Amino acid sequence: MNWHAIRAIYRFEMARTFRTITQSIASPVLSTSLYFVVFGAAIGSRMGEIDGVSYGAFIIPGLIMLSLLNESISNASFGIYMPKWAGTIYELLSAPVSYVEVVIGYVGAAATKSLMLGVLILVTARVFVPYEIAHPLWMLAFLLLTAVTFSLFGFIIGLWADDFQKLQVIPLMIVTPLTFLGGAFYSISMLPPVWQKITLFNPVVYLISGFRWSFYGVSDVGVGISMAAILGFLALCLGAVWWIFRTGWKLKA
Repeated sequence: MNWHAIRAIYRFEMARTFRTITQSIASPVLSTSLYFVVFGAAIGSRMGEIDGVSYGAFIIPGLIMLSLLNESISNASFGIYMPKWAGTIYELLSAPVSYVEVVIGYVGAAATKSLMLGVLILVTARVFVPYEIAHPLWMLAFLLLTAVTFSLFGFIIGLWADDFQKLQVIPLMIVTPLTFLGGAFYSISMLPPVWQKITLFNPVVYLISGFRWSFYGVSDVGVGISMAAILGFLALCLGAVWWIFRTGWKLKA
């Protein structure tokens, strides 16, 4: 394992984040803060509790997950796509670096950036809404697994994309709608029985439900099922990356 190469890729990607800190960190935190102001402080104060939790506090896990999913995908996909687009990928191809080391470097950096963002949003939420974390270790586990899994998913999108439009299609047209329909702002128990069953086919439901359980001890599905879902998707992404490189696919501009 070439740890020098992994460290070089990781440090380069993290340096890129701090060069564009307004876009990478400040903008998502500010956008999520507006949700807390509108839904947490303004609307939330006029709504009742959901499963014994105030509405403002109830939406915190969903909003963190919304930002985490989008930023994990975006960070990883742009990280590997930009060298392809600019032509600097040839420097990586000519170096003695295996695809495993490339994946660890890019995905590790993307996951780190997403975790930083998640923690900042969690701290920012305290300014607007009081909340407690019932199971902090489970919360960290869901946060870490989700960041790594969707950073890996974003890396796959970056490999697949051959223009900027394809980079945005899946996050905007699939992931964001699934997150909004996955219980980010409501409990699926509030839906009619038919829609409750249909919603269970949405994989994001399990991520948000498990993450919310780690905060308040309440969930729409069992925490074991939620953890199995995220681990299953992680295994699927790892298998996809292995298959891509195993079948002879190469990084190219």
